[in-house]
Amino acid sequence: MKLELQNIAETSLSIIYPRHCPVCDGLVKTIEIKDGKLITGRLLHEACNRKVKRISGNTCVKCGKLLGSGHEEDEYCYDCTRTRHFFDRGFSVFEYRSISGSIYRFKYMGRQEYATFYGREIKKKYGDKLRKLGIEAIIPVPMYKNKEVIRGYNQAAVLAESISKLINIPVYRDVVVRTRNTKAMKELDARGRRNNLKKAFNIARNDVKFKCILIIDDIYTTGSTIDEIAHEFRIAGVKKIYCLSLAIGQTT
Repeated sequence: MKLELQNIAETSLSIIYPRHCPVCDGLVKTIEIKDGKLITGRLLHEACNRKVKRISGNTCVKCGKLLGSGHEEDEYCYDCTRTRHFFDRGFSVFEYRSISGSIYRFKYMGRQEYATFYGREIKKKYGDKLRKLGIEAIIPVPMYKNKEVIRGYNQAAVLAESISKLINIPVYRDVVVRTRNTKAMKELDARGRRNNLKKAFNIARNDVKFKCILIIDDIYTTGSTIDEIAHEFRIAGVKKIYCLSLAIGQTT
């Protein structure tokens, strides 16, 4: 009932303020008639929906990356055979290249509204699975405080809130903090990413004890960021740690 009311409210609001398609950024018709049927609540254009590539097929049982050609029968991607991860398993929804422009606008150009579409896609693919895992808390990857003030929001937190509303698992934004401003990860290789993130996160609240958590980020590349946060939670006594990203890159 609560979710239905939220959908009605979102549809009503989008009549006044039309939504932008998360793929092409063009305006989406809130209400339209097609083949004699009234259609409401559309979040993206039909043509754009066909352009986005969802993760499907055989994936790495650790990080969730698609297994490359010739490796379909493998359990782990090449990256995960060489790296010790501190999380138990990762999940992702989209192939990065097919939605990179959308994520860029979501992250840097204020298109927080895209999170509604992202959240629904995550619920559709992983909603039941996430509930069955026994997750007690959704933890968005934190931004350095000054950077978040400049940008105005943390995209991982916006995504986490969207997911939380749909699968009814609470978000905790203040449990882990980013203690220093690190370099842009896209400029670094795998080793550089890990060195860049050493001691970049701290558990800020010791009064909250979780047995199972889900860490949320927008993009998974090497897993360096997730690992650093997961390592801190391991030290704090968390037994099961899962991660979920909006998009994931290809294995190297």
